[in-house]
Amino acid sequence: MRNIETKEMQASPEVIESLLNAARMDERRNRAVVFSSRLTFLAEKIASGGVSTVEAAELIREEAEEIQRQAQELH
Repeated sequence: MRNIETKEMQASPEVIESLLNAARMDERRNRAVVFSSRLTFLAEKIASGGVSTVEAAELIREEAEEIQRQAQELH
């Protein structure tokens, strides 16, 4: 048997809304950092001259598909 202690907290709707907005902004920042690093990786790979323009376009398409897949997982 587990002993689980629960505490009831009182918070106004404004405080809850503020906390939710802060969490949303933090998540947006984190996603922007990930997206930026992925774009940087792609840019470096393309700039190194190791890929043709067709391959570069394909890399970008694959990244777009990955972003869409992740977005669908969240819904």
